[in-house]
Amino acid sequence: MSNKNLGTLLIVSGPSGSGKTTLCRRAEADGLTAYSISCTTRAPRGGEINGKDYYFLTQSDFDAKVAAGEFLEHACVHGNSYGTLRSEVVRHLEQGENVVMDIDVQGAASIRSCLDPIIRRAYADVYIYLSRMEVENRLRGRSTDSEETIQLRLRNADVEDARRAEYQYILPSASREHDYALFKHLLTALSLRTSLWREAE
Repeated sequence: MSNKNLGTLLIVSGPSGSGKTTLCRRAEADGLTAYSISCTTRAPRGGEINGKDYYFLTQSDFDAKVAAGEFLEHACVHGNSYGTLRSEVVRHLEQGENVVMDIDVQGAASIRSCLDPIIRRAYADVYIYLSRMEVENRLRGRSTDSEETIQLRLRNADVEDARRAEYQYILPSASREHDYALFKHLLTALSLRTSLWREAE
C-alpha cells in the first residue's frame, strides 16, 4: 500500500435539475476527482456510452451483482435500478484519489451506514438545494422529459428535500459558477481531515 493519504468519498445528492451530475463531471474534468461510474438498468440516453457514463445492465445481471454483494449501494429510482460497485470506489480511495458520487437520498443513507473502515474514514456528503419552483423551471428548461416524468421528478424532489437535514453539508444552488466554486472549496477542506492520513492506521 502506498504512503498516500486516502482520498475523500463525497456523496452528492439533490433533486433532478440541481446540477449535481454537472458538478461531479466538472470536478473530474479539472482533475480534482475520479468519477465513480454507476450501474443502471435504464436505457442509455442520446450520446451516453457504456463504461463511461454508466454500466448499462439487464435487470437479471443487476440482480446477480446484488446477490453477490458487489454493490456499495443500490436503489430503485424512477422505476430503474442503480448501484455503485464497492470495488471501484475503494480502489480509487486507496490510491489517494477523491471519489464523487451523485446519488439519491436512499443510496446516500445506505453508504452512510456502511461499516467498511475505508468508506467510513473517507465519507462526506453534501445536498444541493434549490426551491421547488426552480426545480420545475430547470426540468422544463432542459426539454428532455415528458410531463408525466416531470411530475414524478417533482414528487421525488419533495421527498428528497424532506431528508436534507441528514447531510453534513448543504450547498444552496444559484448559478453554475457559484455552485462549482463552493464545491471546489468543500473538496479542498475535506482533503485536510485527519481521518484520511495513513498514520491513522
